[in-house]
Amino acid sequence: MAHSEIEWTEQTWNPTTGCTKISQGCKFCYAEIMAKRLKAMGVSKYKDGFKVRLHEDVLDAPKQWKPSVIFVNSMSDLFHEDIPLEYIQKVFKVMNECTKHQFQVLTKRSDLLAKYSEHLTWTDNIWMGVSVENQRVAKRIDDLRKCGAKIKFLSLEPLIGPLSNLNLIDINWVIVGGESGWKARPIRESWVIDIRNQCKNANIPFFFKQWGGVNKKATGRTLEGQTYDEMPVDFKQLA
Repeated sequence: MAHSEIEWTEQTWNPTTGCTKISQGCKFCYAEIMAKRLKAMGVSKYKDGFKVRLHEDVLDAPKQWKPSVIFVNSMSDLFHEDIPLEYIQKVFKVMNECTKHQFQVLTKRSDLLAKYSEHLTWTDNIWMGVSVENQRVAKRIDDLRKCGAKIKFLSLEPLIGPLSNLNLIDINWVIVGGESGWKARPIRESWVIDIRNQCKNANIPFFFKQWGGVNKKATGRTLEGQTYDEMPVDFKQLA
């Protein structure tokens, strides 16, 4: 079990690692940078760097953990074209069996998500999301709507352009965040305020993760003097 510093989750579980870039949001991928560091440190799981690899040895790991919110594949994309449907089904089987956890799955490959959805079992503890960094890839939201997840969410991070007039029908949660790192592309406050207002008007929980930049700790995560930590589930009711 790996504790996560990602603000909207608690733990990470990586039954696959590695990925390839498919859109502008991938340009400065944090997972790729981390994989290279772990390879240099001699971590066996990353001996092939950021090449897509399956790790069946950790499939059953969540069965041993205490109830938690788990981000699935923080170091990969479960719907990568090099990951067989049969393996994705194995990952889903574990999530289906571990109803004590809430699993958060995030993909940029919404076309494969839509294609595979009918072949997967969607228990209520599986949250499914898509990454949308700008208007060019907003179609991913339409693909997300086609899947069988009870909770569907958007990760608008790294937000590198405005996203006005989003179609938020059947969307249950929205996360927004700026890019971080020494080459981080800028985020504008007006973009974030617009998305927050769209969520408010649609009565959708809004989570503002970070402004980002070279020093994300210094820039913080408050918007107009407020911290937004809204979630789609009341965890007190799940306890």
